[in-house]
Amino acid sequence: MKKLTIIYWIITCLMAAFILLGALIDVSGNADAVALIKHLGYPAYFVPFIGTMKILAVIAVLIPGFAKIKEWAYAGLVFDTFGALYSHILTGDPASVWAAPLIALILIILSYVLYTRTTKGNLTVLEHSLSE
Repeated sequence: MKKLTIIYWIITCLMAAFILLGALIDVSGNADAVALIKHLGYPAYFVPFIGTMKILAVIAVLIPGFAKIKEWAYAGLVFDTFGALYSHILTGDPASVWAAPLIALILIILSYVLYTRTTKGNLTVLEHSLSE
């Protein structure tokens, strides 16, 4: 179980850094972030709002306890990154542009799965292979 917890924290910290980097750019009102969000069809005022929500979600995921808030934070991050991925694909952006939301989505899902495994004591194939 200890190895699984270490893997959880590595994945979660990578996810948090990845999300926070984009969120800080959003909150700062960066011109490129505003241009990107307008390209996707969303209003400019959405940029600092979504950036702030991402920061709060990452804080909720990183702070121990508060299981219900953490679940909501994971859900919000999935909605955000899946929405970004979907928007990029529908606007015809190349894979090089929508790769970042895809990577973020994968990291969020991995973090959540590992979170549920480490907090609820469910044994998985991954845990069995790590304990051998």
